[in-house]
Amino acid sequence: MAERVAPTPPSLMPRAAVQRMAPYSPPTGGRTGKLRLDFNENTVGCSPRVIEFLREKLTQGQLAIYPEYVETITELAAFFGVSTGELLLTNGTDEAMQVMLNTYVDDNDEVLLLKPSYAMYRFYAELAGAAVHDVEYRPADLSFPLEEVLASVRPATRAILIANPNNPTGTGVDLDGIRRILEAAPGAAVLIDEAYFEFCGVTALGWIRRYPNLFVSRTFSKVYGMAAMRCGCLFSSAENIRWMHKAQSPYSVNTLAALAARAAIRDREYVANYVSEVVAARALAFEGLAKLGIRTFPSQANFILFQAGERAIPIRDALRDRGVLIRDRSYEIPGCVRVTIGTRAQIERFLDELGKLWNGAKP
Repeated sequence: MAERVAPTPPSLMPRAAVQRMAPYSPPTGGRTGKLRLDFNENTVGCSPRVIEFLREKLTQGQLAIYPEYVETITELAAFFGVSTGELLLTNGTDEAMQVMLNTYVDDNDEVLLLKPSYAMYRFYAELAGAAVHDVEYRPADLSFPLEEVLASVRPATRAILIANPNNPTGTGVDLDGIRRILEAAPGAAVLIDEAYFEFCGVTALGWIRRYPNLFVSRTFSKVYGMAAMRCGCLFSSAENIRWMHKAQSPYSVNTLAALAARAAIRDREYVANYVSEVVAARALAFEGLAKLGIRTFPSQANFILFQAGERAIPIRDALRDRGVLIRDRSYEIPGCVRVTIGTRAQIERFLDELGKLWNGAKP
């Protein structure tokens, strides 16, 4: 008698929203030992006080218990000038946007995004099953399209996500523009992602009690030099924070990150000195790129977008071979490359290597 062969079970299919999504694969391998001007990180590292604090506070037994956040939230709230009920500690700002969207956006709800902008806005909006509506940055100078955004807001709009200043363009919107958006979309959750706040100084954080639809995020991955820790904050009204707590995993931020955040905000001098160095290096980079005849776009952040034309990818690859990493953005802004601004010495090295390539034989 022939052995009975079991039928092949059908494949387990994911949600339709997941099937439609394009995968996000950040090129993060092979960066050790190179000049990291590709991911907008702090290029010299976190404050030494962070490492000292972790050594002082971290014990063997502490790693065996679930994280406790009371002291961290109390210190962070005081530092940012909000109440403890107006702050949500998050696993990077990626979790901040995910929790906000999971709390306020249903399948097929309309989410308004700027284009180009941080890829994870679209990632989490699509994962939530939202219908994404794009508004393009103005192509002539990549300035913020305020009037276009206002014209795109509808009663059906449930969320608007804005990076200010924007990544990868470097351009921003002023407070009056943010006010107009908030007032035009009272039924939408409006997130102002202030990942690069320290380099521009424009913040809507003081308005969270005035506008119940306002959400502001900050990160410890940029100026504080703690990208590996994955720690961020989401600010909004106390009522909004209570709702979002329900949509958040209770232990999403690890103990090391919670401790490190406390030490990071205490070293204000370190942050101020790093910001001053970056601002000076940014001016140096603009000047150096102009001398090479390379077109740049205005930037209020710790990076500059420049136009390399057909040489964008070859220039990126040739610089990588010389130990200098920059980020190609030509897949969304034709011919454009983004360079993170670090110290003046680092930018001098970048400009020197770029000059040899730019003025020599085409790579």
